[in-house]
Amino acid sequence: MTAADPIMSEHRKVTRQIPPPLEDLLAAQKKAFLQDPNPSYQERVDRLKALKKALLSNKDALLSALDEDFGGRSRSESSLTEIIPNLGNIHYTIKQLKKWMQPSKRKLNPQLLPASAKVVYQPLGVVGIVVPFNYPLFLSLSPLLTILAAGNRAMIKMSEFTPKTSELVARIIEQTFPANLVTVVCGDAQVATEFTSLHFDHIIFTGSTAVGHHVMQAAAKNLTPVTLELGGKSPVIVDNDFPIQEAAERVCYAKALNAGQTCVAPDYILVKNDQKAAFIEHYLNAFRKMYPTVNGNNDYTSIINDRHHQRLLQLLADAKAQGATIHTPGNEEINDGSRRIPIHLIENPTDNMGVMQEEIFGPLLPVIGIDSLDEAIQFVQQRPRPLALYYFGSDTNNQEAVLAQTHSGGVCINECLLHVAVEDMPFGGIGPSGMGHYHGHEGFLTFSKAKSVLTKGKLNSTKMIYPPYGGWLQKKMLKFLSGRQ
Repeated sequence: MTAADPIMSEHRKVTRQIPPPLEDLLAAQKKAFLQDPNPSYQERVDRLKALKKALLSNKDALLSALDEDFGGRSRSESSLTEIIPNLGNIHYTIKQLKKWMQPSKRKLNPQLLPASAKVVYQPLGVVGIVVPFNYPLFLSLSPLLTILAAGNRAMIKMSEFTPKTSELVARIIEQTFPANLVTVVCGDAQVATEFTSLHFDHIIFTGSTAVGHHVMQAAAKNLTPVTLELGGKSPVIVDNDFPIQEAAERVCYAKALNAGQTCVAPDYILVKNDQKAAFIEHYLNAFRKMYPTVNGNNDYTSIINDRHHQRLLQLLADAKAQGATIHTPGNEEINDGSRRIPIHLIENPTDNMGVMQEEIFGPLLPVIGIDSLDEAIQFVQQRPRPLALYYFGSDTNNQEAVLAQTHSGGVCINECLLHVAVEDMPFGGIGPSGMGHYHGHEGFLTFSKAKSVLTKGKLNSTKMIYPPYGGWLQKKMLKFLSGRQ
């Protein structure tokens, strides 16, 4: 079977042998890397094209696997969030790669002349990718394509919560690349622990902040650098000079996407007190328009598994018990056998409620009234730095104030989520929401070693400062160099 042949999980099973131990897989990749430590531009492009071909050939099977793993996931939504972004990133990366690979010339101090200086971008080696459940295709192949563009090899640990998708990705990769270039590992949390303990040349982990601590601890034992893409509570600030209905519709789409199971999903709303009721009303109307029903609606994604479903219901029950006002689009009973949960707006939550203490990662959305933009900024400043921040307001001075006075991994002004889709911008968190960047040129740099190279010829001007010290020429040079400072 070639990379172009679709792998249909139900009708064309590929017999896969029991994989070798993780240490052996890593050793094979490191050995292969030493034999080809700096793949050519054409080699890298060929690998990216092979990945694109495999993705296109298996699109339908992947969409079906995602739907099955979630117990109900929109094929259109999966295409928009998992397939199309990867195809766009591959196209963009191929277009930019030759320029990224070029050494960059650097300037020299006069005392070092005659010489030349440059920075070359060298592959790191073997990179480990740890993939979460919420976007298993995008969050495995998006880092992979950048890792391959930078000339590296990769081992991918897929999530055990998406078994159909994980197994299918493993088979697609197996049919597309040799195991000593890219390989996929499936398994539970114990396998993930073993995986992150391997002596990779770099690890990129996407997941919760709590697990991020463990990944960083494991990597530190090997002095392995890490890129952590975590999450946190991404705020939305709605100012009173932006149309409230439009703001509510944009936030609603962003929160309902993947049923809120998105690391950059809006996690709470800060809206002026005199507009709070209007925001809630417009939000619920927007949800009803997008999803006239939730029961049996194939456009609306289900919660990934029973554990997360129960966790969300418990957060909701806790908020109700502590006096929050809950708003829903209707009284529809979900009896289709799925784990779908309609949107729940939680008005006036307190800091004692679970929904304000942890990342929600589901279709629950606290709505908090504020009296001023300064109050909203202070509210954000007093909490851990989020992965994303969203500000709705037309005044450019207020926009600049929000940008200058808050810290977050990324920002959208008058929009949510879509900064992640910009291929030419870095993506990454700050503090508890992560560290490091990938996507685009910054991703290429993350997975490359920027190596400084100084080149000199036979003429050695440095001799003029060799010992013994105190000669007249040395004194003149030192005086000249000191005067330049």
